[in-house]
Amino acid sequence: MLSVSNLSVQFGKRVLFDEVNVTFTQGNCYGVIGANGAGKSTFLKIISGQQDPTSGHVHLEPGKRMSILEQNHNAYDDTTVLETVVMGNKPLFTIKQEIDALYADYSDANADRIGELQVKFEEMNGWNADSDAAALLSNLGISEEMHYNLMGDIDAKLKVRVLLAQALFGNPDVLIMDEPTNDLDYETIGWLENFLANYDNTVIVVSHDRHFLDAVCTHIADIDFGKMNLYSGNYTFWYESSQLAARQRAQQNKKSEEKAKELQEFIMRFSANVAKSKQATSRKKMLSKLKIEDIKPSSRRYPAIIFDRDREAGDQILNIAALSASSEDGEVLFQNIDLNLAKGDKVAVISRDSRATTAFYEIINGNQKADSGTYQWGVTTSQSYLPADNADFFTQNINLVDWLRQWAKTEEEREEVYIRGFLGKMLFSGEEALKKCTVLSGGEKVRCMLSRMMMLRANVLMLDEPTNHLDLESITAFNNSLKNFKGTVLLTTHDHEFAQTVADRIIELTPKGNIDRYLTFDDYMSDRSIKELREKMYAIPV
Repeated sequence: MLSVSNLSVQFGKRVLFDEVNVTFTQGNCYGVIGANGAGKSTFLKIISGQQDPTSGHVHLEPGKRMSILEQNHNAYDDTTVLETVVMGNKPLFTIKQEIDALYADYSDANADRIGELQVKFEEMNGWNADSDAAALLSNLGISEEMHYNLMGDIDAKLKVRVLLAQALFGNPDVLIMDEPTNDLDYETIGWLENFLANYDNTVIVVSHDRHFLDAVCTHIADIDFGKMNLYSGNYTFWYESSQLAARQRAQQNKKSEEKAKELQEFIMRFSANVAKSKQATSRKKMLSKLKIEDIKPSSRRYPAIIFDRDREAGDQILNIAALSASSEDGEVLFQNIDLNLAKGDKVAVISRDSRATTAFYEIINGNQKADSGTYQWGVTTSQSYLPADNADFFTQNINLVDWLRQWAKTEEEREEVYIRGFLGKMLFSGEEALKKCTVLSGGEKVRCMLSRMMMLRANVLMLDEPTNHLDLESITAFNNSLKNFKGTVLLTTHDHEFAQTVADRIIELTPKGNIDRYLTFDDYMSDRSIKELREKMYAIPV
């Protein structure tokens, strides 16, 4: 279907890809993974024709159509929502435009041409294009009354859904998606997961959402050392098998026969537990044929995220009564929130409006005033907060050692060797620890904020979209650390795996109060009675 031959990419002296050869076949979904800077997005741009390689070439089977999820969210601002979706099938849309132009200047001379085009248009199911596009939009939560609005007039988060519909429209033979779950809510991500799990053509996707990669991928395309290797199975299988291979490499005294048996048992166990979906059957067959030598340890570096506590909190953690907040333009974000946080609770704080959750954290951290209501922290609690926007923490032009020293409590903690220990755990070793904090990337800033949180040793952690800008390695390490943390956690995240594996309680903030359940995230989202309640809590009075 799509093949890459002898692909090399070099920027100055830096070699990003070195003689990469890989074939993507029909019916499979490939999750492209790699450390930050490995070249994931560059690879997608090259295979989609948006960027040229230094050498080598990309071959798409003749007659096959490729579709790419548009990253420029303002590219279609002067186009209606419905037409934007139809434009996803470029050959079809080109014919439609020519037919419209010929009819606008109709004459006997162009009648034959119109007839030829209409035959092609019908063969491409063009007469159903608008209804098919409308159905896609409706499935993605874009109501019918918005279909003829200009893209420039709709909310930025809705634009993402329209562009997703555009990429999916017309059943492309090869679908390329770079971070498709960004800015999508859980319901829309779930719909997309189901759609792709039953998609018959080729999908190539870059994502930091592990749950999404597990739900849709039949293969993992791992970029490492300038090469790309394909592995059967989803992300969790790749991660666990590479970790197992790394442990076995360290076990020098273990016989090769014992290692082979251990790996084979792992493959069989994982194969038996593959989720039931259309792609799962073929994936299970692939795993059963997997050879031991196909599994290799990864060269990835995982940060050592360890949250300790100076003291254990008492039974009183946080009490909130009748708390309400609104946006700057007066829109109610949440109202009459009543809750009591218990010791050891790990809470996913969710809302359909991200402004509501951010306002909630800012209020209980004393950075913003509520419209009404009160909150009271227990006297034995200590809090550490990772905000969604951390820009205010990085305004001074100082190095990372001096930056982290601001939160030292004792003379010992102010020592450079002590501070470098925390930075080293977050992969800032050697000269990296002397970088100026004003030149850090988004991911580096979050890793610094995590160093700060570890140094504070609080017994209550508050996290507003903590996985933003992090790579898969950091997300995985962060996720594991929160599962092991003995204190109390409040977190808001669009990372499904984070919410499902960390939280044991769900609190949803709505304009009509809060919903509070001791459930896992998946159980909360699938409970029919809760779904009905949620709709009532968000309903706007007419």
